[in-house]
Amino acid sequence: MRNLIISKKLVFLITVLLVISITLAGCGGQNDSNASGQKQSNAPMQIAFFVWTSTPITDFDPSVEFSNGVVTLNNIYETLLRYDPLEKKFKPVLATDYNKSEDGLTWNFHIRKGVKFHDGTDLNAEAVKFSIERTIKLGKGASFIWDPVKEINVKDEYTVEFKLKYPAPMDLIASSAYGAFIMSPTAVKSNPEGWLTQGHEAGTGPYKLESFQMGQEVVLTKFDDYWGGWEGKHFDKAIIKKVPETATRRQMLEKGEVDVTRDLPYEDVEALKNNQNVVVETGPSFENLLMLFNTDKKPLDNKLVRQALSYAFPYDDVVKYAMGGYATQARGAVPYGLWGHGENLFQYKYDLEKAKELLKQAGYPNGGFKLLLTYVAGDEAEKKTAELYKSELSKLNIELEIRAMPWESQWEMARDKDPNKRQDIFTFYWWPDVPGPYTYLYNLFHSQDEIVFNLAYWENREFDNLVDEGSRQSGIDMTKAEELFIKAQEILVEEAPAIFIYDKQYIKIFNKSLKGYKDNPAYPNVVFFYETYREK
Repeated sequence: MRNLIISKKLVFLITVLLVISITLAGCGGQNDSNASGQKQSNAPMQIAFFVWTSTPITDFDPSVEFSNGVVTLNNIYETLLRYDPLEKKFKPVLATDYNKSEDGLTWNFHIRKGVKFHDGTDLNAEAVKFSIERTIKLGKGASFIWDPVKEINVKDEYTVEFKLKYPAPMDLIASSAYGAFIMSPTAVKSNPEGWLTQGHEAGTGPYKLESFQMGQEVVLTKFDDYWGGWEGKHFDKAIIKKVPETATRRQMLEKGEVDVTRDLPYEDVEALKNNQNVVVETGPSFENLLMLFNTDKKPLDNKLVRQALSYAFPYDDVVKYAMGGYATQARGAVPYGLWGHGENLFQYKYDLEKAKELLKQAGYPNGGFKLLLTYVAGDEAEKKTAELYKSELSKLNIELEIRAMPWESQWEMARDKDPNKRQDIFTFYWWPDVPGPYTYLYNLFHSQDEIVFNLAYWENREFDNLVDEGSRQSGIDMTKAEELFIKAQEILVEEAPAIFIYDKQYIKIFNKSLKGYKDNPAYPNVVFFYETYREK
């Protein structure tokens, strides 16, 4: 406990000193004239400060990162298009427009002229081809989104052509929150392998990487030659920082030391609604919470046990007490509001008698086993969910150990080569890369040669075939594709490799002086700092 108190104080002190030092540094650069005698702006430097429970990024390589770096990378790099799932519209970003052939197998994107990379080189069709081919070749992160691509051709300096193996929604793929970033070929080729991962970048976005402390903080500074220009109100810098202690995040927000935070306990959310200096807004999301069973270990290799544990889960209590009502019980793996969601899928309900009956059939009439559940430290909703579940499992004589871990450690344990050294139940959220059912079904449950996010370690060839065929059909016949994805989820629910807990609502909690902040569920948790500004 003493270490925890010291840690909180230390984090708070470091944060305050950081804000002061950066602000002073900014003020230090606001002389009336520079060395060349040019007039400088006297306007105070504007800094946006975003704190949340997770590390700002796990890998700086935009072809590799497939985790919490979604916020950082979407401010440094850009994609050809950006998708608004609420308006069902595409916004041109690095592509000004696009077209496709009648058979859906050829797509042409016209690349924006006058765009500079952060290294000073120009964006063109060759750079787009290089970036996508690099991501495909590396085969990491969300590279699977480009599976439909047969070849990429440069038609002229500002036109790139995608030839597909089968029809696919390339506009959605090119808008993905992961794996679709365009990078400078010059910067990447002129540096050794691993240069990006080591903390360098080569984007076109409005902000450059200024500094970072791996696992803790990223500082971004504006790119003066950004193609969008800097007329109007914008932030000069943005800080993305990990502050796992919820009390510290709330305190920083109430004192006006940070602009945005997320994932506070719902008691805090309700209290902050009465703070006139804080704005609390809710909106739709495509993010859901799951608990994945380790199907490689006994007794969770038994479907009856998994079904029993699904019946023992207190869904209503979790939605009410862990989420404060800002969620709905999930129905299958694809969240409500997204195509591929199965409104008529079977839904487990809390039923301890049914759970006992299934345990008896499985050979565990009196329970009598122990399970280890892991979750991300600092996430109060996950913590409360786990505690509520522990209470119910104890009624079945099942002992649940709950272990809070930093995300990196939790994920590392889950990918241990020895199944017996892994957790029994892995708790985590999933949000989309390309907004559609494929990302939930392929990444979490499709057979994998190398474990990435199938952390239930579950394999089912019939399920795999349905998901693969659904993906191929999605560019030809969306209705047929949706039928296949829902049929795959019927297998999933029956086999119960996971508990599908809830589909969450997004809760934005931010300083009232922050303007222009809009949530886009296709880019979960991302604050597009260029679109925000401060207004007292």
